[in-house]
Amino acid sequence: MLRYARSLLLSAVLLPAAALAESSGKVTDFVLDNGMQVVVIEDHRASVVQHMLWYRAGSADEPTGSSGVAHFLEHLLFKATDKLEAGEMSATVAANGGRDNAFTSYDYTAYFQRIAADRLELMMTMEADRMKNIRLTPENIATERKVIIEERNQRTENNPQALFGEQVSAAQYLNHRYGTPVIGWMHEMEELDLDDALSFYELYYSPNNAILIVSGDVTPDNVRTLAEKHYAAIPANPDLPERLRTEEPLQNAERRVIFRDARVAQPYISRSYLVPERDSGAQDTAAALTILAEILGGGTTSYLAEKLQFDTQTATYSAAWYSGVSLDDTTFRMVIVPSDGMSLEEGEAAMDKALAEFMKAGVDPKQLDRIKLQIRAAEIYAQDNVDGIANRYGSALTSGLAIEDVQAWPSILDAITAEDIMEAAKLLRREASVTGWLMRDEGDTR
Repeated sequence: MLRYARSLLLSAVLLPAAALAESSGKVTDFVLDNGMQVVVIEDHRASVVQHMLWYRAGSADEPTGSSGVAHFLEHLLFKATDKLEAGEMSATVAANGGRDNAFTSYDYTAYFQRIAADRLELMMTMEADRMKNIRLTPENIATERKVIIEERNQRTENNPQALFGEQVSAAQYLNHRYGTPVIGWMHEMEELDLDDALSFYELYYSPNNAILIVSGDVTPDNVRTLAEKHYAAIPANPDLPERLRTEEPLQNAERRVIFRDARVAQPYISRSYLVPERDSGAQDTAAALTILAEILGGGTTSYLAEKLQFDTQTATYSAAWYSGVSLDDTTFRMVIVPSDGMSLEEGEAAMDKALAEFMKAGVDPKQLDRIKLQIRAAEIYAQDNVDGIANRYGSALTSGLAIEDVQAWPSILDAITAEDIMEAAKLLRREASVTGWLMRDEGDTR
């Protein structure tokens, strides 16, 4: 089985470019007269379609003092519209053998349905209806506000790791809304009202602020016909503001966060650096940071794992990741779990020593080749996931990238050199970092 799996991996990596292009599906895009962008990703292997509507409006676009309103509105859009009763849309999707949901991030809010291809028009009919015809009541507001508060209680307030992560992010961003949690601060969530929800809805939920992505067993002509029928009649918002964000000042003082909680089962060290995001037409730095994260903390064969988990046995776990798809400056993060008997101070010192050694030693060519092989294979296998492809384009396009950037990304990653990676590593400045310790309780000195 192992030899067979390796054979499959090698076959995928060695696929010619023409075969890769064929498997990846044809991508077509056009813009309706009202400014709505439509992206069609063809995949005719199964008679299934993913219909996704992405809005360029996330938690980082919220007014000051109304944190959580983007996520709150996401919940409220499952209430009544001019044509549908509360909950009827999800019930209709389920009755037709599909599934639906929605999610909110810093830079976008997205709604989706995955269903049989011949039900696409029904999905467009309902989604177009709630783009402009949501009908909210004070009762809706009161009920759903309790729901999101309970969600925060369950996912954040009852989770010391989540609370710790919020504090690290808040310390990382001095002036940008990325420092505010997507779900919102509890004291502001408790005050969200009908006016807050409707103001955000009326400002941002318009076709000229939306991207429709349809992937699966469809053709561009069919999608265009249906989109013209159901979405084109919705007027654009002429007052849609330019998407401007507060910028981070130069960060020149490293920060520390120490979070103590009696519920902590495993103390650990977190390090976050402010770094550039993927920019349209200029993705080389982001690509280098992406591979750097894999080199440093991409699994048990990574640099930190070998140094800390195996060579010195000072850690039981290590990881690194880079959040490149972002409208504004993003983060490069690392986590280290010290071994039993090692203090957090000793664990941090070991991590810093390993990073310093990496900066001197540079990139191992064999490790770089192995990571590139894995990336090529992952890119090929990702084409088999209709949901994943639609998400990849949606998150990119709502975060300032273009279709061409998404399509060029694999080749940009493949062209990154060891020198590019070491140059990107210089962006991990301690002056722009936050180091956090998650500790068991007030009396624990580890």
